[in-house]
Amino acid sequence: MHRQKDVNPVYRDLSQPVEKRVDDLLARMTIEEKIGQMCQYSGFNEKHEALLRKGRVGSFLNVTGVENTNKVQKIAVEQSRLGIPLIFGLDVIHGYKTIFPIPLGLASTWDPDAVKKAASIAAKEAASEGTHWTFAPMVDIARDPRWGRIAEGAGEDPYLGSVMAKALVEGFQGANLSHLDTVVACPKHYVAYGGAEGGRDYNTVDVSERVLREVYLPPFKAAVVDGGAGTVMSAFNDLNGIPASANRYTLTNILREEWGFEGFVVSDWNAVGELMSHGIAGTPAEAAKEAVEAGVDMDMCGDIYQKTLDQLVREGKVSEETVDEAVRRILRIKFKLGLFDNPFISPERAGEVILCKEHLDAALELARKSIVLLKNEGNLLPLKTNLDSIAVIGPLADDHEAPLGPWACLGDLENVVTVLEGVKAKVSSNTKVLYAKGCEIEGTGTEGFEEAAEKAKAAEVAIVVVGENRDMSGEAASRSSLDLPGVQEELVKTVLDTGTPVVEVLMNGRPLSISWSAEHVPAILEAWFPGIQAGYAVADVVFGEYNPGGKLPVTFPRTVGQVPIYYNHKNTGRPPSSERFTSRYLDLPYTPLFPFGHGLSYTQFEYSNLRIEPASMKVDGAIKISLDVKNVGDRKGDEVVQLYLRDVVASVTRPVQELKGFKRVTFEPGEKKTVTFTVSSRDLAFVGRDLKWIVEPGTFKVMIGSSSQDIRLTGSFEVEPS
Repeated sequence: MHRQKDVNPVYRDLSQPVEKRVDDLLARMTIEEKIGQMCQYSGFNEKHEALLRKGRVGSFLNVTGVENTNKVQKIAVEQSRLGIPLIFGLDVIHGYKTIFPIPLGLASTWDPDAVKKAASIAAKEAASEGTHWTFAPMVDIARDPRWGRIAEGAGEDPYLGSVMAKALVEGFQGANLSHLDTVVACPKHYVAYGGAEGGRDYNTVDVSERVLREVYLPPFKAAVVDGGAGTVMSAFNDLNGIPASANRYTLTNILREEWGFEGFVVSDWNAVGELMSHGIAGTPAEAAKEAVEAGVDMDMCGDIYQKTLDQLVREGKVSEETVDEAVRRILRIKFKLGLFDNPFISPERAGEVILCKEHLDAALELARKSIVLLKNEGNLLPLKTNLDSIAVIGPLADDHEAPLGPWACLGDLENVVTVLEGVKAKVSSNTKVLYAKGCEIEGTGTEGFEEAAEKAKAAEVAIVVVGENRDMSGEAASRSSLDLPGVQEELVKTVLDTGTPVVEVLMNGRPLSISWSAEHVPAILEAWFPGIQAGYAVADVVFGEYNPGGKLPVTFPRTVGQVPIYYNHKNTGRPPSSERFTSRYLDLPYTPLFPFGHGLSYTQFEYSNLRIEPASMKVDGAIKISLDVKNVGDRKGDEVVQLYLRDVVASVTRPVQELKGFKRVTFEPGEKKTVTFTVSSRDLAFVGRDLKWIVEPGTFKVMIGSSSQDIRLTGSFEVEPS
């Protein structure tokens, strides 16, 4: 009965509701065809083609371009029995061909609207060449910068991470998934992947239920519940003894039953097969059973479901109802994407959108917004564009590859503007621009130091561009040291010893322990990996055409020995002080090198007139917190006003401060604006002793400032019983 063929089947009727179309199609499928929908492969070859003709492939990743996707889709739609279209996935992380700053840089903008626009542009470009699905955003909270994948997320804070997660999902998916300019999002890696022990990628994670719910789960909930993400990716890691890709508690109980998620879950690359390495499965069949019953609907590139699920169902070890539910979720997304109705891509679309002026302008704006001014002693910055001479020095000064960062999708080196190129384009025609590489990013060679020193001596100022190469961040890129790699710090010292003023520009995918530079170099810019418009963005900031307003989404440690270090820590019974028996170090300050939320400007902002109205609220109520901010300098600039709260006395220990609101506001010189935050019971809730969310009556301290440490105004309000 499975093979009956109607002339006008319900599942092809556009007038029918999605659920009715799904039910009709599912009823027509054989068990082999169902399992095929649960299988994804990378690339396309003869073996895949044979499976595809039998209706036994649901998705491909890394098949790109209009010609390729249309060719493969044609086989699925026209040469398989039921003509079920494929969903093509790709790692569109921070741009498709127009490459934006890495996600950690995007988070440094503290501008969710701008970040949403970047995701929308990435979706538009990817969709124009046949991609339907991006494995993004990565919303893992990361408190350990040794972990290379910190580059792919929004940093250490669950509130900021949640805001960015929602913005990115909405940018990718738009208002309607069936629109030609959208792709379906896939928040990853579910869950707590960023808590890897020792900062080693793929490593074990062991966190309490409270930390899981208060720190690691909120960005996923924001992506799924608030943002409406259509898919989720399960993680590689072991979570509290149960691998995340076999964890029914997180994948089913929380994701589906608590949050109401109706999309599908795809494993990370071969995460199902790796259940055997974890030691909870002895055979591929056991691994498949663990994963599918936990709630993993699609097996990415493991071929485990394809080879074992059929037999497991026939033997009664996995119910066909379990398979049906997984397939139902996958088909639901395919219908919502409009793939059954419009499976092919028009060849003309890509040429209209990819790397168009609007997209390049947006990449420049995001790159400028992401740059953080860490230090500016003596107001060395901004520089004048008509200086007699400028030296541009360092291994990253004229590097076309590094600015792309990890996971740069189809970004092309030829489209990257280096810092050297950006500086040359910005200065006057009378300014001499001298260049010396100085050294490599890695290695011990110092042969180029002499040339670097000579060029610096001959210049009025030296811009030294140092950091990491793009492969030192991202997946499988953990580092045991957070220092500048190789001899780059020695290069900075060599240039500084010439007596020429130095501006240090950092390009990197994680916080670095640059204590020596922070003490000795007068001006430091954190540019992260800024994308294809890197050089123009850095030059605009260095020469003052753009006033930096970025803020750190992650704490900079003085040394790797402080890791993990994050702003929203607990107080302990013996808070750090100068006293001997308190929570501190003997050999260095316990404070960060640069705190969460830090970022300077070329102008100054004055905070005043804090108002908390009313002075108290019910546990299910809300209050408004307002203040006045004035630009008291002589330059236009952005300020990120940050609201932190502290639950002074609670039934469980609470962080010393928690970010609960922020706004990036642009001010003209002398301009004053009122900034208002609304605080509701949702912002005050925490996981209580019974591991359930609760809002308790009591006093809450209000802290508003320019960073987590630069608090300008304080107050308090009371929460009363309802």
